[in-house]
Amino acid sequence: MDMERVIEEILQKIVPTEEERAFVNELMEELEEIAWEAIEGLGLDVRPYFVGSLAKDTYLAGDHDVDLFLAFPLDTPIEELRERGLELGKAIAENLDSHEVAYAEHPYVRGLYRDVEVDLVPCYDVRDWRDVRTAVDRSILHTRWVLENINGKNDEVRLLKRFLKGIKAYGSEVYVRGFSGYLAEILVIKYGSFREVLSSAEVMLRGKIIDSTGWLRRERELAMATVEREKEKPLVVLDPVDPRRNVAANLSWERFGRFYFKAREFLERPSVEHFFPPEPFSGDYLRLLREKGTHLLTLLFEAPEGVDDVVLPQVEKSARGIARGLDVEGFTVRGHTWGRGFIMFEVERIERPGVRLQRGPEFYSEQGKMFYEKYDRVWLVERTLYAEREQEEDIVETLVRLLERGSVPLGKHLRGPIREADILVDFVPKKLEKEAYLFLSRGKTSLK
Repeated sequence: MDMERVIEEILQKIVPTEEERAFVNELMEELEEIAWEAIEGLGLDVRPYFVGSLAKDTYLAGDHDVDLFLAFPLDTPIEELRERGLELGKAIAENLDSHEVAYAEHPYVRGLYRDVEVDLVPCYDVRDWRDVRTAVDRSILHTRWVLENINGKNDEVRLLKRFLKGIKAYGSEVYVRGFSGYLAEILVIKYGSFREVLSSAEVMLRGKIIDSTGWLRRERELAMATVEREKEKPLVVLDPVDPRRNVAANLSWERFGRFYFKAREFLERPSVEHFFPPEPFSGDYLRLLREKGTHLLTLLFEAPEGVDDVVLPQVEKSARGIARGLDVEGFTVRGHTWGRGFIMFEVERIERPGVRLQRGPEFYSEQGKMFYEKYDRVWLVERTLYAEREQEEDIVETLVRLLERGSVPLGKHLRGPIREADILVDFVPKKLEKEAYLFLSRGKTSLK
């Protein structure tokens, strides 16, 4: 299928219909009216702003999450903003269908209205990057900049967003580390179209620095400090509204690599599957284990309550820490995956030799004396002491020891739950069988 036909077919699926636009506009008008009534009822000097893809008209059909920011004057003390912002959010949410308090940099209210998720977020009413006080303040400036610069390229942004979703490279959350919606908007504005963004993947990687508003000329010292700080990242995209920030700061090499290969692949062989991939095939994970000759270690635990942005990074940190610990202990971790309430590891062995080589300090140090006294079989290689020590042979025993001694870094709210986790070897409950197969087959992460 040629590219024009593919793009035409995708646009029919992702561009909101007139009926959908009418619903969204009506929804936003109602929410704005509810917000103003609550603001006036509490006697606050606050302005409500819609930000995000709905406000910029870059949202995908069927994706209607609302971000309503409640902007306080710049002279408001931060504690007052948090307290009164939460109070205002709750007052607005009383008129929604349901709501709960969520926590990020400061508390905010997440509600549901007409089956649409609504985030009510307190912030400062910033006019310039110099006014920014909290991490969320820039969102108002981002929305304003995109609206001023998008020049009718809204559907090009939609194409790029859907493509990034299809290749599993979308989302700047720390547990995804992909392209954010704002980064997609900047790239389309910079390069002119979805196709040109894809064609520029190699240019981006070579050039590395994208400066859409001339910060390197206007605020060179601040912009260069950002470039220097972020130079190991795949991209440095100076925020068009703030020279101190790299919009691509959370983008990982893995996600950029996916984009790099899939962009070239699409330009050579365009297909609808790049945007809407088929459901990954699921099979027998036990048979796959036998074929690979490896083992599956699974931890099942009670995940704490909280939004994904808070909980999932802690699960990821725990998974990485345990993987490193098992590697050091000699079990050779081939990979790991995780989610709310579980972590899986593919390991090369579940038992190991009962004696391990232990390298020690130089013999003439105080630590050398202690090392010599600690072990039975000790010898020298030049100045360095070596010993053999017995060790647990079973991976479960080893993991329990590591957890009990606090020898691996865990997410701070997961230390208790993971130490009390059920540990399974070469077996998972039925609800995780598909997850196990996709992990072992690399069905979620394989580039092809």
